[in-house]
Amino acid sequence: MTAVIVLAAGLARRMGRQKLLLDLRGKPVVRWSVEALLPHVDDVVVVTGHDGAEIRAALAGLAVRFAVNPRPEDGQGSSIAVGVSALKPATDAALIALGDQPRLPPAVVPALLKAFAEGGAAIVTPIYRGTQGTPVLFGAGVFAELAALGGDAGARSVVRVRPDRVRAVPFDLPVPDDVDTPDDYARLM
Repeated sequence: MTAVIVLAAGLARRMGRQKLLLDLRGKPVVRWSVEALLPHVDDVVVVTGHDGAEIRAALAGLAVRFAVNPRPEDGQGSSIAVGVSALKPATDAALIALGDQPRLPPAVVPALLKAFAEGGAAIVTPIYRGTQGTPVLFGAGVFAELAALGGDAGARSVVRVRPDRVRAVPFDLPVPDDVDTPDDYARLM
């Protein structure tokens, strides 16, 4: 079983308001992000924080489960740990994806899944014109490390600690935009 953990618990400090709920062509940003991932996985866990009810409403009708990070102010690592703890026992691999990345190119997730299925790597990461980006796919053998994360470092430290277990999948594409600031949102519009 392949899952995706969608990080949707951030405090949106740089935006000044809940960025995941901003309208993008008639839908909230987070809904675009989740809908792009749904067809490729067996299970979707959306990690929410203090805005959980609003995020749930934005994703109404989608086949997703929710996990609540009681301390999202502790950073992205804490949300990843919460998401990993919510995975079903039969999960072989999980993507860590951003809830504020509504325009993920459609070829990315299938290419990551294919690279993982070919074997030989516990972690599969996209490289966009030389820059590591998201989402990143982690095999079950790495889940304990992800579950131990805290702070704002995210999963990058898990990727970097042992390069021998990482497979990079190159894409001749720019790093997909995420929505962190009002300028980012204006560019998406």
